[in-house]
Amino acid sequence: MSVEGKTAVITGSNSGIGLGVAEELAKLGAKVVLNSFSDRDEDHALAGKLAADTGAEVRYIQADMSKGDQCRALITKAAEAFGQVDILVNNAGIQHVAPIQDFPAEKWDAIIAINMSSAFHTSAAAVEGMRKQGWGRIVNIASAHGLTASPYKSAYVAAKHGVVGMSKVIALETAEDPITCNAICPGYVLTPLVEAQIPDTMKEYGMDRDKVVRDVLLARQPSKQFATTEQIGGCVAFLCSPAADQITGTTLSVDGGWTAL
Repeated sequence: MSVEGKTAVITGSNSGIGLGVAEELAKLGAKVVLNSFSDRDEDHALAGKLAADTGAEVRYIQADMSKGDQCRALITKAAEAFGQVDILVNNAGIQHVAPIQDFPAEKWDAIIAINMSSAFHTSAAAVEGMRKQGWGRIVNIASAHGLTASPYKSAYVAAKHGVVGMSKVIALETAEDPITCNAICPGYVLTPLVEAQIPDTMKEYGMDRDKVVRDVLLARQPSKQFATTEQIGGCVAFLCSPAADQITGTTLSVDGGWTAL
């Protein structure tokens, strides 16, 4: 699954799934662009650490994924830094939970912008360069909620369904080019954000950690195990490999059987 020498841009990648994907691609020899909305010393230090740990070339480029012009500029800056963009992983996302009648309009707008519209802007900016260079891979990190729904997550579910649909459209538009576009649909993934929520959930339900994980957090995940960021990174690497040259316009569920129900 070598991606040696390819340039990969991963949005929302200074933690969690995005960082896990970046780490896996860097280990396999890709040049990596990390991204988030902040521009702190810690962000640039993270790029330096990943470079030192893997021997890969790594840059951090700030861009606010809620703003279309910055999404497109990210691709331009990455191409200027590394010559071209070969792999685009659209991962940036936020969440808010509320009943539809109480869902703040500003939260809806932000989730649609960051979780879905950002993938439109970055893909639109990247695809022509991929055509010219004769190779490209777009991998959109959707969700099990791109294939099914849960209450109180109207914006997130709508955005992730939109990402799945957009992936199919891009795949059809690039079907005769050496470009593929697919969506990965994780269930619950053990990220630092999820890990940090466990103690409060234990207090809320009066349960120990194992019971909270099994019966609350993973209630809809039949395997009763979290996916890992390394597994998501491995799936991205597979979709960028020659074995996946004819896999395009589809979804890859990494959800412990959630969407099999």
